[in-house]
Amino acid sequence: MTPSEVDVVVIGGGPSGATCSTLLAKQGFRVELFEREHFPRFHIGESMIPDTYHGLKRTGLLDKMKGSHFVKKYSVQFVNQRGKLSEPFYFNEHKPHESSQTWQVRRSEFDKLNLDNARDNGVKVHEGARILEVLFEGTRAVGVRVKPEDGPEREVRSKVVVDASGQSTLIIDRFGLREWDPALKKAALWTYWKGAFRDPGKDEGATIVIQTEGKKGWFWYIPLHDDIVSVGVVADHDYLFKNRDTKDLEALYFEEVAKAPGVQPRIANAQRCDIFRVQKEYSYRATQAAGDGWCLVGDAFGFLDPLYSSGLLLALTSGTMAADCITEALRTGDTSAAQLRKWEPAYLQGMNRIRRLVCEFYDGLSFGRFVKKHPHLKGLVTDVLIGDVFKDDVDQLWPPMDELRAEQNLPAYAAV
Repeated sequence: MTPSEVDVVVIGGGPSGATCSTLLAKQGFRVELFEREHFPRFHIGESMIPDTYHGLKRTGLLDKMKGSHFVKKYSVQFVNQRGKLSEPFYFNEHKPHESSQTWQVRRSEFDKLNLDNARDNGVKVHEGARILEVLFEGTRAVGVRVKPEDGPEREVRSKVVVDASGQSTLIIDRFGLREWDPALKKAALWTYWKGAFRDPGKDEGATIVIQTEGKKGWFWYIPLHDDIVSVGVVADHDYLFKNRDTKDLEALYFEEVAKAPGVQPRIANAQRCDIFRVQKEYSYRATQAAGDGWCLVGDAFGFLDPLYSSGLLLALTSGTMAADCITEALRTGDTSAAQLRKWEPAYLQGMNRIRRLVCEFYDGLSFGRFVKKHPHLKGLVTDVLIGDVFKDDVDQLWPPMDELRAEQNLPAYAAV
């Protein structure tokens, strides 16, 4: 084999890989992206939060989203275990900016739009291409060995390899970098419904978080286009699947629906239009985001619980942050771990702030009580919910939350 040479190889064409490769190509670098599947393909993670706006704007995808058929999302609502619906939480009441309107997306379509945008910006995209291995010289990544579906395997050498392979996590597994989250051993079970109830007008596209009786779990309720609604339950893995017939997913699903008064009337007159799907024990992160000549982005670095719909935000943000570090690395000729990890501390801070609010929800902290006691901090809670988490102001929340945890006799927050 005669290796070809490029500046950057990107493994994976999902949102983080497409975002990172687009921004690098915009800077004039030679980028090849290898995706093992053909788009469109199914993926979960359908709800966007407002601060995805900034990543979409940088890649040039924002105008395409504005002209799309995706359902517009203006708010989020919560339903308690008794079925009581909260008032809609409108994002623009906190931040009156066009970014406060976001979208509910069918990922097969959104991801294809994103990957096609990478092509349009000069990324050489290969679909149906399987990465056989990441090539290393010592601890430095120097390229990949790839097998296209329509040709012989070949080597592609590069100055930087970006692993955006999702939960396949090629480099995490090579170096044993994965750490499972000890507090978020959750699992999800979901399907799709046609003709399910939608709130009228502006509230039609709201994400609804619906608690189950006893607060054992919660349902997401995400309205998509074509009259489809994504409805799934998240709970502790052992509660959902241990000592139950995991072969009968339909029975498991409807056992949980029976415990969710907020779900039952919404799907009562709907028809199920897809299979039941499962994802188990999925919260993890790598112990480092980059090394000599390599970088991890999106789910290849880590995945956080879906409670606040942060998946696409973290994918786009890690892609943009990593691209900026790689741009600097290529221009200075320094592709060391120290250079390629420069974005990691700020990204981890944002990820940890979202995680903290997720854990407060699961641990039973009373957010209503918190806001009544500290009304001046309501805006900072809102910042986390919309994804504005990459700023230090948010950390003002934690001491008073620690005090309220003590008042409610909750254990101390378990950081990672």
